Amino acid sequence: MPPQPTSDPHRNLRFGLFELDRKTGELRKRGTRLRLQEQPFRVLAMLVERPGDLVTREELREKLWPEDTFVDFDHGLNTSVNKLRETLGDSAANPRFIETLPKRGYRFIAPIEPDVAESQTASEVVPPEKSGGSELPKISRELTRTLFLLAQVMYLSFYVAALVNFPEIQEILAEWTTRASGALTVLVIVTALAGIPIRFFFLTAVGFDYARFAEKYARLFPVTLTLDLLWAVSPLLTAVHIGLGIPLAVMAALLYLSFGQRTLVHMAYVS
Repeated sequence: MPPQPTSDPHRNLRFGLFELDRKTGELRKRGTRLRLQEQPFRVLAMLVERPGDLVTREELREKLWPEDTFVDFDHGLNTSVNKLRETLGDSAANPRFIETLPKRGYRFIAPIEPDVAESQTASEVVPPEKSGGSELPKISRELTRTLFLLAQVMYLSFYVAALVNFPEIQEILAEWTTRASGALTVLVIVTALAGIPIRFFFLTAVGFDYARFAEKYARLFPVTLTLDLLWAVSPLLTAVHIGLGIPLAVMAALLYLSFGQRTLVHMAYVS
């Protein structure tokens, strides 16, 4: 069912970590008031009042730029939308909040949360645990995306190195356990071949900042978690040559990384 227009002019509206207070004309993030000029705020209010609907440029002009206003409408609207995107951390190429329909208008595409406490004042700063926001630390989105991409490169290097040095892998497995060496050899090949396309998908999706990546990642997480946990024990194969200390430390780090990737995706695309 498509989202319904929000007609109550005194109702606060929440989307993601943001809250729009139409009564006071303020935009807040996790309870902290953001600086936003009047005209960009009014544009945002019009879009949020009709989530999922096209708000045409003509509608915006008629309501926000009356005929007796002597301004360049196109420039004014473009400037307001750019300021909104900067404030929301949004992107025209991969929008999470405001989608542009060229030469027609704009559409607000983020879900609107229906229940927002209206007793919160403009000066209140609500802790994340009380406001329903994420408890994750505030870190640059670009940093979290970069860390996630580096993790994918690391896994890709594991897979490629294992396939390139496959004869050595067979010898190590034969030394490590004779009975299971054949099954483990097949497991290495299968998981490497399955992991390579998945990692390339993650690299391209995050590299191009695919807006719905969190949803796709959640669906693939059980598969990638299984692959990651299997490859987390791979350092033990080197224990016959270098001892257990270093392999155990690397294995612990890889086990953490199996879940740490999900946290990075949440911080970049959900929080």
